[in-house]
Amino acid sequence: MRRRKVLLAACAQAVAAGGAMASSSASDWVAPSRFGRPDASSDEGGLWALMDREETKLRRSPFLLRDAPLRDYLQGIADKLAGEHAADVRVYPVRTPHFNASMAPNGMMQVWSGLLLRVDNEAQLAAVLGHEIAHYLQRHSIERLRDVKARSAFGLFFGMLGVAGLVGQLANTAGAFGFSRDHEREADAIGLTLMRRAGYDTREAAKVWDNLRSEVQASYGGDPGKSSPMFATHPASEERSASLSAMAAGDSGGFVGSAEFNQRLAGLQRGMLEDELRRGQFGPTLVLLERLIARDPLRSELLYFRGEARRLRAGADDAELALRDFERAMEMGHEPPEVHRSLGYMYKQREEIDSARAAFARYLERAPQAADAAMIRSFL
Repeated sequence: MRRRKVLLAACAQAVAAGGAMASSSASDWVAPSRFGRPDASSDEGGLWALMDREETKLRRSPFLLRDAPLRDYLQGIADKLAGEHAADVRVYPVRTPHFNASMAPNGMMQVWSGLLLRVDNEAQLAAVLGHEIAHYLQRHSIERLRDVKARSAFGLFFGMLGVAGLVGQLANTAGAFGFSRDHEREADAIGLTLMRRAGYDTREAAKVWDNLRSEVQASYGGDPGKSSPMFATHPASEERSASLSAMAAGDSGGFVGSAEFNQRLAGLQRGMLEDELRRGQFGPTLVLLERLIARDPLRSELLYFRGEARRLRAGADDAELALRDFERAMEMGHEPPEVHRSLGYMYKQREEIDSARAAFARYLERAPQAADAAMIRSFL
């Protein structure tokens, strides 16, 4: 408890005093020894057993991203951060288009695809994973469990940590049963220490929350609690970014890993962006796509997704902006076949029938086995 108070005080002083004290205090933190499996008759043992069952379900879940290189990559990052505890941490990438990661007390970590889509490099990803590992090392889940008294709440708490009900259940219960904000601040401080010890550039951590704040401001009335389960209990993005920046102020250099991260996500990002469009939250999606395009302006695929988000949103000037994106994607070449399908829909809506038919024909020529090919042929 005394160590926690020191860390929390350091975080607060960092914002006011430039971060030197926070960096020093957090760096003095000592990781606990590896955890043994708790007695099955204890509260903690019961929680472990439940999480073991949830982990078995997760391995069979259709939400699991069954990409061995991605999982190995994420596991490698977690291993560098977890140190002595690496053997007890198991990472699972989950296909869910929201920004989140979570870690259960038995060592099961979930990393959602919406998070992978929103970090710019390996160091930023390590900041989030380090935060979750810090929760594990400090046994925050166990402390939270012991705070929950009513049997009904006890059951909901178990469900929140598992994959059952995934997005909906987590969103509904995070506000009531999530970690306290003091736990979150402590996990930020320790996570930054884990990053530093693993050789990552700690200055990247604050950028994660700067990016998310810009998305939140684009929709949800600026209320971050409505945008993601993670925001319901975490400190405000502004506070979090300021604290992390202050704690990293004395650091310089470190591994960023942009090329490594982009290479690992290259074959998966398209599917993640398709899931992102299905969320129907076009304001935040467009902010995300602006950032991705700024990072990689020569990818015609990104122009397609920005144009499609605008077409689907159908706000003022969106049709013209979408058309511009689709045309630019074709000029660049290697555009996805779906560019032509979207153009066909736009021309059809405008009753430009010949142009619509030509666009649909190009789509079928490029993607003859597409799932919607029969429907598109009916338009022709």
